[in-house]
Amino acid sequence: MENDKKAKRDKKYMKKVLKLAQKGEGYTSPNPMVGAIVVKNDKIVGQGYHHFFGDAHAEANALEEAGDKARNAELYVNLEPCCHYGKTPPCYHKIIEAGVKRVIIGMEDPNPKICGKGIKYLKKAGIEVKTGVLEAESKKLNEFFIKYITTDYPFVILKCAQTLDGYLATSSGDSKWITNKKARNFGHKLRHKVDSILIGKNTLLEDNPQLTTRLQECKSTDSLRVVLDENLEIPVDSRIIQQDSTAKTLIVTAESTSYRKIKKYEEIESVEILTLPVNNGNQLPLKSLLNYLHDEKQITSLLVEGGGTVNYSFLKQDLIDKVYAFIAPKILGGNNGISVFNGKGSEKIKDSRNLKNINIDNLNDNILLSGYLN
Repeated sequence: MENDKKAKRDKKYMKKVLKLAQKGEGYTSPNPMVGAIVVKNDKIVGQGYHHFFGDAHAEANALEEAGDKARNAELYVNLEPCCHYGKTPPCYHKIIEAGVKRVIIGMEDPNPKICGKGIKYLKKAGIEVKTGVLEAESKKLNEFFIKYITTDYPFVILKCAQTLDGYLATSSGDSKWITNKKARNFGHKLRHKVDSILIGKNTLLEDNPQLTTRLQECKSTDSLRVVLDENLEIPVDSRIIQQDSTAKTLIVTAESTSYRKIKKYEEIESVEILTLPVNNGNQLPLKSLLNYLHDEKQITSLLVEGGGTVNYSFLKQDLIDKVYAFIAPKILGGNNGISVFNGKGSEKIKDSRNLKNINIDNLNDNILLSGYLN
């Protein structure tokens, strides 16, 4: 009975920790989101979270607020305390020095530099350690970080706004607006969460988007904008280039593109050019691009807001981790619209791709269907 009460209490405080950690959403990358709470005699005496990359870690903030009350207290944290020097000193030192008697952890850190070592040091110092409290919730919160730290690619989200019959635009390219204002606002929240946003050249030429994050309820920073343009045809006066933004635009083009073409873009301060070899179909190599974003730009997450061809390319190469499909109660009819996935799809239902762990939300008269492909 006593153990049941303790387990229930641990879950109660870990839920609070996860809410604290989420306050850092959109600001901590490439670090994870972490929250921490110091509890003594079943009262919170200190709490904190990781505010932004390079800032103090959650444990340090919580222990500082707790002060002397941290001695013989319990520390709740959703991710294993770090044990290596990075932008800040390792957290396990501070925990030991504070005299904490028990540490409750949501999940082990998948970072190879840590991966159980922080827990080992705490136990060696005589501190009681419990792991795996709300582990599934802890992993979901930091799914971007987990994919980034354990693979060579960022976490890829595909976002699409479609009619009931599966079109993202009419045959003429008109798509404003398929979804309602609430759905579009949710799209900006997705932009706030991720490190980068990708579109293809055709989407840019048709919509001339800004690809910035416009949210009134939080201080947002823009994500890196990535444009696939194998022949380098986008106008230099496009809004994606000529705007006041905190982020740059990365234009990805073919290695064979002439320097004369590239030069006029290189002279624009807000633009970076990446050249990659194209395949036989004159398509840019998406895996090489994702690897570049991961290794060179420390991009943990990518939001694909492309057209049907770009969407299909990501799907065909099995590069999509999660899908957000905004479905409006509109029917174009016929077969002349632009499909969400524009390519040669499966000929049999048994070969189709199925979303897992599906979630359905109502956004007034729109539906948001989200789920995982990988």
